[in-house]
Amino acid sequence: GLGVTIVVMDHDQHLSALLRDGDAFVASARVAGLTAMVPSCPRWTVADLVWHLAEVDYFWGSVVQQKAVGWDEVVRITRPADVSDLFGEYEARFAHAIDVLASADPTSTVWTWSEDHSVGFVMRRLAHETAMHLWDVNAAAGTTTPIEATLASDGIDEFLSHFVADISERAQPVGGSVHIHCTDVAGEWTIRPTSDGFDVTREHAKGDCALRASASDILLALWRRASADSIEIIGDAGVASRFLASANLD
Repeated sequence: GLGVTIVVMDHDQHLSALLRDGDAFVASARVAGLTAMVPSCPRWTVADLVWHLAEVDYFWGSVVQQKAVGWDEVVRITRPADVSDLFGEYEARFAHAIDVLASADPTSTVWTWSEDHSVGFVMRRLAHETAMHLWDVNAAAGTTTPIEATLASDGIDEFLSHFVADISERAQPVGGSVHIHCTDVAGEWTIRPTSDGFDVTREHAKGDCALRASASDILLALWRRASADSIEIIGDAGVASRFLASANLD
């Protein structure tokens, strides 16, 4: 190996990122206004996005608090009839999730949809979900603020660990290997197609194509928030575009 190729954030760093971005999310949502459309989430208003993140915070906060072994153990909540209650609902659900996660052991076992059944997985997922929706709501408010670089690099690693293998039914075979290289912080991965998905390694290597950009721009392209035009593509552009279109993000 050629030394450190990725940034790995720990539980406390995920918690502090979640605190920062969750507060920034509601502040930006107030600026945008609940009726504003969210350009990166088709047909959603800011009200829809605020409610979505409130539900996400409630769900994962409940999973950890209840030490749930199944998703169906969490009782569903209903959206407030009065749109003006949404900010208060979000703030309450967010505060509860923070309290629960701050006092939980990151190694303890809970239900998750992934192969990683740790509270640490939940912490990381909430930090990244919140960061991405902060970007969404900032876009609705007319500001494009990049995702913080270290968090974005960790987010690329999370995407490649947990999302890239869920391949869309519409996807074409990628047909080559992809090297991802962050230009602003540590972050390098090589993704090679296999018969049933991808083999992902955290390494400096040559791929059939390379994606080079800031960690934030790469993460936004992976989550299809930004087009491939925002990143530098070296080598086989067809491999790059098929790779960026392959994950099932619906």
